[in-house]
Amino acid sequence: MTDFKGRTAIVTGGGGGIGSATCRRLAARGAAVAVFDRDEAAARAVADAIVASGGTAHAFVCDITDRPGVDAAVSETEASLGPISILVNNAGFDIFKPFLQTSPAEWERLIAVNLTGALHMHHAVLPGMADRKHGRIVNIASDAARVGSTGEAVYAACKAALLGLTKTLAREHARDGITLNVVCPGPTDTNLFEEFRKGASNPEKLMEAFRRSIPLGRIGKPDDLPGAICFFASDDAAYVTGQVLSVSGGLSMAG
Repeated sequence: MTDFKGRTAIVTGGGGGIGSATCRRLAARGAAVAVFDRDEAAARAVADAIVASGGTAHAFVCDITDRPGVDAAVSETEASLGPISILVNNAGFDIFKPFLQTSPAEWERLIAVNLTGALHMHHAVLPGMADRKHGRIVNIASDAARVGSTGEAVYAACKAALLGLTKTLAREHARDGITLNVVCPGPTDTNLFEEFRKGASNPEKLMEAFRRSIPLGRIGKPDDLPGAICFFASDDAAYVTGQVLSVSGGLSMAG
């Protein structure tokens, strides 16, 4: 089992489903975890649970769309937990509508969280990693970026941009000892997916259609994701960079 002792990890959106599962897994394997989330209560609940189980974690209120706030939270993390070794860009937001029913104001909100927020986090964390000649960045995108998804045009566009960003930065920082990779969840039972389900005209029919189309026969769970994320964050993946891995129960099989 991968050992993250002596490593400090930031997980954005750490109070949510995939984020909290990732925080718990990293902490269980020895990492000191900074739980970044706009929702203070959610971040604190995750951090408190980790501490109660014997791990190390601090909660940080951080809106990744606010660059000064990002810089302050990253500085506080390093002061409290040590130099950042691992960044998991997990925070995300979606609006489920056909493209022609969306507005420019909604596009701006989607881009701010799903793309600009990730840019802020990379820009804040990469300099220190480059100075130390070590770092692991795992970006959480979506299979919507790889195959498209009806009602998620701008979200899919942002996540596709995240794939291009990851591959470019993987090239730029390879000689700095930094790897960057992407995990693409398929349909996963999170609050975000629940909003998607509620927006359907027939939610039960939608769920049954997903179950039939997924070869493994079920919707993903948040705990299905940390294994792939922790692999990319580990030294087991030291020779893996610029790669994209779907965790989707086989719904998409892209080479």
